[in-house]
Order: sequence, then C-alpha cells, then structure tokens
Amino acid sequence: MAILSALWILLGLYWGRKAQNMDGFMLAGRNVGLAFGTATAMATWITSNTTMLAPQFALQLGIWGMIAYSTAAFGLFLFAPLAKRIKQLMPAGYTSGEFIRLRYGNATWYIFLVISIFYGFTWLISMGMAGGILMNALAGIRYEAGMTVILFVCVVYTVFGGLYAVIGTDYIQSLIIIIGIVVVGIAVMSSIDLKQVYVDLEREKPMLINALLPASIMAIFNNLLFGIGEVFHSNVWWSRAFSMREGIGQKAFTMAGFFWLPVPIAAGFIALTSNSLGVNNTAPDMVGPLMAGRILGQTGAVIVFIVFFCSLASSIDSLLAATSDLITEDIYKKLINPRVTEKQLRKVSVSIILGLGLLAWLVCLPRIGTLATVLFFAGPMVASTIYPIVMGLFWKTASAKGAIWAMALGTAVGLTAYFQLGWYTASLIGATVSILVTTAFARWQPGNFDWKNLDESKLPGKPLQR
Repeated sequence: MAILSALWILLGLYWGRKAQNMDGFMLAGRNVGLAFGTATAMATWITSNTTMLAPQFALQLGIWGMIAYSTAAFGLFLFAPLAKRIKQLMPAGYTSGEFIRLRYGNATWYIFLVISIFYGFTWLISMGMAGGILMNALAGIRYEAGMTVILFVCVVYTVFGGLYAVIGTDYIQSLIIIIGIVVVGIAVMSSIDLKQVYVDLEREKPMLINALLPASIMAIFNNLLFGIGEVFHSNVWWSRAFSMREGIGQKAFTMAGFFWLPVPIAAGFIALTSNSLGVNNTAPDMVGPLMAGRILGQTGAVIVFIVFFCSLASSIDSLLAATSDLITEDIYKKLINPRVTEKQLRKVSVSIILGLGLLAWLVCLPRIGTLATVLFFAGPMVASTIYPIVMGLFWKTASAKGAIWAMALGTAVGLTAYFQLGWYTASLIGATVSILVTTAFARWQPGNFDWKNLDESKLPGKPLQR
C-alpha cells in the first residue's frame, strides 16, 4: 500500500508539471491522444463497482446479474458519437453543466447541477467505501485506515496535477489492471471444475441459474439505462471529450467500451464459484476480493490488491477532478465571481478538491449500507438526464420546458420506484418517464435552437478569456 501510494503521488506530480494554466489543469491542454484517451476512459470505468458490485450482482441475481452489469459498456459505446458531436459544437467548452446552461437555460441548469454533483459525490463515497472494504478483505487493514489512505493519495496528486496527472496515472493503471485480470482469469480457470460449479449451484442456489428470474431480467434493462445515464450526464466523461484532440473522442470511447465489456462478466463469474470453493461470504460486496485471495493465495492476493488499488485510484481521481471542475466553472465562476482571474480560479479549484476529499472521508467513516444501495439511489436521477442530453445535442426542437420536466418527473417517479419496488427498477422507470416527457414537449411545444450558441468562446460578453 505504501509503495503504490508513493508511486501514484510521484507520477501525478511528474505529469502534473504540464498543468501551467487552467486549460492544462482542467482539460490536459485539450491535446490527449488515442492511447491515453482510451486508457483513461477504460480505467475510470473499471471502478470498485466493476470489481466488487459485479460479483455482488452475480450472487444476488445470478447469471443475468453479471451480464446486467456488463451492459454498462453501452454507456461508453453510445457516448462515442456524442463525444464527437460535443467537440464539434463546443470546441472551447469546459463542463457538461455549461452545455445544459447554454442549451436549455438557467432553470434546467440548476436542476442538472444538483443531480450531477449529488451523483458525483455518491460515486465518490462508494469508491472510498470500496477502498476500505478492499484493504480489509485482502490485507486485514482496518476499514477506516484503508479508506483514508486511498482518498488521501488521490487528493494529493489531483491537487498538484489536475487532469494531466489523472490521465497520466490512468494510463499506467489501465495497463496494470489488464495484466492483473488476465493473471486472475488464468488462475481461476485452472482451479475450478465448471461442471461441478454448475451442479453445486443447481443443488444449493438454483435461483442463480434461473434464466427467467424476473428481478434479474429487470436488472439488465435497469443497469443498461443507469450506465448510459452515468456516462451521458457526468462531467467525468465530458471533460475527457473536451480534453481529447479533434477526431480522437469517438475512437477512444469505442475502444474503451470493448476493453471494459468482459471485466464485470469475469468478476461476476468468480463469485458464482464461491460456493464450490467453500468461501463464506459475510457481505455480498466483499465476495470479489475474498474469492481472488482464496484462489491465488498470498502472492496472488498481492496482485489482486494492486489491481483493485489501481481501479479505485483511477476512478477517485477522475471524480475529484471532474466534480471540482463542475463546481469551480459552473457555480463559482458563473454564479459567485464572474470576474475571477485564472490564478484565483486555480486556487479555488484546489480548495474544492480538498473539500470534496474531506467531506467524502467524513461520510465514508460510518460505512453506510452496501455499495449497491449507496450508488443506485442516484440511478433514477442520472437516467432522467439521458434523453434531454441526446436530444439537446442532435435535435433543435428539444425545449427547455421539456428538459426541466423530464429531469424533475423522471427523478421523482424513479425514486418512488426505488423505495416502493426495488433499486433494480428505479433507473428504468426514471429514464422511461424522461423520454416520454422530452419527446412530448419536442412534438407539441418545439424549440428552435441555434447550434452556434453552444460555442461560448464566440458569444459576446464572455467574462473571462483564457
């Protein structure tokens, strides 16, 4: 843990030297190429939720559970053409919030900021919790200590290097993750008898191999829409679209989706073998690291520890940078101090990163619920933003009223479903309501937006030229 912590901080400081201005700090100079672009998208999406929630899905929802989690790859696949469109329409853009403000006006922008910042912080909390759970399961390190270390390390190098440091470390982390997954996969396949695994499941947990389990089928569509909503609205992915060179975004996101797709399936499959290997799962979100440590032994556990540490760091640093950008650019600069200088803005951004890290640490201390319950509460909120964003990028007729009501009603109805029906229905229902509302307004109260208004660098009265 000490070696990895020092490595990421040093690498972050090394790459962060390039961040001489706010374009460099927030968007890596808008010059990220295909290799780094693909690596950062894949590494950011291989989170604790991929390596820990996918096994939990498999244990609770069976074979469809692990496949359901893999559908999150479609968030990257479908965002690929959006990334190209975003770069064309907003070549000097900074955040997803900026798009909503320019496209739909301030009222929709306020709702979007609440949803996006709440989701980003929820995801950050789940990452911090996962860090503590991981280190406790694999190394016996106390939950509080492990969680503190992973948050501290990511905050340090993100503060000094911004997105340059984030993307640089993501590149190394993605290579380590891919190598580690291959090693774990070979070890698992050489340690089990597939026929015996099936027999054990059929005898003791037949529901897990039931192809018609209603909750599992519902979870497939719910997770698909949740994954799409996570990517489409989040400034984590918009900042990468803005940071990549012209013509790179679509290719990078498509390749990242293909690299990511098999990871949750592999992680979920490992969980289904736990009963055959006699592993006692005291908590569903701990089965992944417990199984890997059991199969690979002490040396293998070190490999798995490194892979999990990398997957956590590659997501936490991205969340810190992207959420800080959203608060700095959309709230502080646009609402509080429009005349702020670039030097002052850098200090504000650093302060916000430190504040986010501290607040996440305080919330993670009591370890509230499982990773699934923490994360999926935000599902209907982000799912309600999918169609307003898609229509806003491609259809002039998408209206501000439609976007406002789509987000508000989609969130409200989806959260009701979360509590009344189950988390595996919330995103599906929230997205459905949002699609119907956005389409209805575009049909009967259409707008007529001028795409030129999305390039704020060319609009008169811009308060800060960089």
